[in-house]
Amino acid sequence: MARTLITGGLVITAADELHADVLIDGGRVVALATPDSHGWTADRVIDATGKYVIPGGVDGHTHMEMPFGGTYASDTFETGTRAAAWGGTTTIIDFAIQSKEHTLAEGLDAWHAKADGVCAIDYGFHMIMSDVNESSLREMDALVASGVTSFKLFTAYPGVFFSDDGQILRAMQRAASNGGLVMTHAENGLAIDVLVEQALARGERDPRHHGEVRKALLEAEATHRVIRLSQVAGAPLYVVHVSAREAVAELARARDEGLPVFGETCPQYLFLSTDNLAEPGFEGAKYVCSTPLRPKEHQEVLWRGLRTDDLQVVSTDHCPFCFKGQKEKGLGDFSKIPNGMPGVENRMDLLHQAVVDGRIGRRRWIEIACAAPARMFGLYPKKGTIAPGSDADIVVYDPRAQQTISAATHHMNVDYSAYEGKRVTGRVETVLSRGTVVIEDRAYVGRPGHGTYVPRGLCQYAN
Repeated sequence: MARTLITGGLVITAADELHADVLIDGGRVVALATPDSHGWTADRVIDATGKYVIPGGVDGHTHMEMPFGGTYASDTFETGTRAAAWGGTTTIIDFAIQSKEHTLAEGLDAWHAKADGVCAIDYGFHMIMSDVNESSLREMDALVASGVTSFKLFTAYPGVFFSDDGQILRAMQRAASNGGLVMTHAENGLAIDVLVEQALARGERDPRHHGEVRKALLEAEATHRVIRLSQVAGAPLYVVHVSAREAVAELARARDEGLPVFGETCPQYLFLSTDNLAEPGFEGAKYVCSTPLRPKEHQEVLWRGLRTDDLQVVSTDHCPFCFKGQKEKGLGDFSKIPNGMPGVENRMDLLHQAVVDGRIGRRRWIEIACAAPARMFGLYPKKGTIAPGSDADIVVYDPRAQQTISAATHHMNVDYSAYEGKRVTGRVETVLSRGTVVIEDRAYVGRPGHGTYVPRGLCQYAN
């Protein structure tokens, strides 16, 4: 493999910012040095003068080709990973699903079959446990040993993914013994179903009611409950897509007690709100996801949580459904709108805009988008940083370029953008995945199948 030299840029990691050249050989970073201190030669030289040189993003929460409500997420592993690369993300961790009648291993095999040979960038898997029983608990040990080290359980979606408190406790106890990390979707699904039924009976059928029935208090209650269950089990806990200030308060309290409890939020909760769900006609359906968008005042609490490290990670929960033909399944009944939004291509740019706006610093941008998810899910320092020995997953980023986010120009396989018309400062210019250029001067030059499956170690915050 050719030696590559990236020169003249400002290298930004979660720990440092330095003007340095980066030498890449064999798909890995081999050295960093100040420009005047070396005599390196390379087959390819990338000039990053005036640009940032940052680690490729690690998106720890995506759902490519996910089945939901009689349809499938519109991005395949091929289209979704290509869009991720366009957005400066070089690793995704997707969710393999155990359906009720199958084993964990069968669920994992099904997801390997979807992803194998088509991904543009590297990928790993979490495991959704739909059925916690003696057999699936035993299987957890084998999955951890094989590099699938995190397991998602739901307090939401009765009849589909829902696990009761006893099942969640058993899974957490098993994780406490095998080193795995339990992730939870924390909303009180049984109570929400009552509120959905009552809202529909009152004739409240528009998309905005999706947010109104999935109350912030029911997110906070479930967050509190899974934290206490994890404490009883003596296991670490990761709460996905935290959207409400009341839930952030539960996480902050647990962390103040010294518990190994971690939280993720997503760009949609940081930049969008119930105002979007209430857009006229059926437009609000574009913004239906769970946990739901909250009133604007929750945004400031989420940003503060990211600054104080009460929230550690920003992932996308990328789960796109087209407005035409998919979201429309819920016309006249908000409870039938497929839950999910596109975003895998927008995360790095939106978070850079937060740097421009002074909400977070540059190193924190890299921490929450690259380093922390890599550490959380056992990929660091292979992924998430630029250091000798790490994979050469590197983005040359133009911090001054202006762009307007739009479905007309994005690469996700979905017919709308959640951020249509939003102006942002900063844009991906060149992307390397394991030393191979996949985006070059704003053109895709990668190929399906370049991306490889990455087995993961244990959570580095908890072990």
